[in-house]
Amino acid sequence: MMRSPPPPQSQSNSNYGSPYNGQVGGGGGGTFAPAFGGFINDPTAQMGYQVGKTALNAGQEYMEQNINRYVSISALKHYFNVSTPYVLRKLLLVLFPWRHKPWSREQRPSHSTPADASNYYFLPPRDDINSPDMYIPVMAFVTYILLSTLLAGLRGAFHPEVMGLTATTAFVVVLLEILGLKFGTYVLSISNDSQLLDLVAYSGYKFVGVIVTLVISEILNRGQGTGGWAGWTVFGYTFMANAFFLLRSLKYVLLPDSSNSTPAGSGMHTVARSQRNRRTQFLFIYSYVVQFVFMWILSRQDGSPAQIKAAAGAAKGVVGG
Repeated sequence: MMRSPPPPQSQSNSNYGSPYNGQVGGGGGGTFAPAFGGFINDPTAQMGYQVGKTALNAGQEYMEQNINRYVSISALKHYFNVSTPYVLRKLLLVLFPWRHKPWSREQRPSHSTPADASNYYFLPPRDDINSPDMYIPVMAFVTYILLSTLLAGLRGAFHPEVMGLTATTAFVVVLLEILGLKFGTYVLSISNDSQLLDLVAYSGYKFVGVIVTLVISEILNRGQGTGGWAGWTVFGYTFMANAFFLLRSLKYVLLPDSSNSTPAGSGMHTVARSQRNRRTQFLFIYSYVVQFVFMWILSRQDGSPAQIKAAAGAAKGVVGG
């Protein structure tokens, strides 16, 4: 059947429905670009832009001032100044600290006053393997939460409460440890903020040992958690390695000496004999007793899906109640 061709569209209706009504043409005939440029050059728009920029800068300055009341942002940047070789070497040091020497941190004179031998600063982690960092603890903390959730899924016990329960447990452990360190620094008269940040950084290295315990125990026990002789053997090694690492690393923070290798003005001052004895006791209790309790709590993994679901249901009921 023959059909008539469609009627030709008139030029007047070619831009029907367009909000520009033929003003967006090429060849310089359109007025859209000049109108947009006029909006940018409009005094009212310029004033609004300046007001918004001023408000943003004021808000950023307010946040920095409030955050700096509790922790120095510039000091935190020092703990995240790491490199890939440093991270690999540090992980090996945390897991195999037995034959490492020396444990003292490297220091350099300040470039601003090279003639003044009393101004020294510690090298950043990327330049000193013995320097504490916060990159590995933060990454290990996140990895621990994700790994625990993954292992629960492999055992067939995954449910939405697993990740929340694991994250809550890890947060509570970290919070209790930081509060304990804060109290310890007050009792031991440690007023240097950098020493407190060092203690906080060192407290996060236990997650490395916990992750290794979870992975190896899961393989040796064939998905039955961290129980049995295999789980306890791996846990015992990672705990002893972490305790030895902390014991040797924290000595310069809590027990500085007056040897010739300690430059003046480096922030490491000698302490009285009675204070030194208290710090020695605190160092031993923190490195062995406290770390054992926290690592045991973090590494508990039951291979029974029923018990995991029962524990999560109980936690959910407590929260809901």
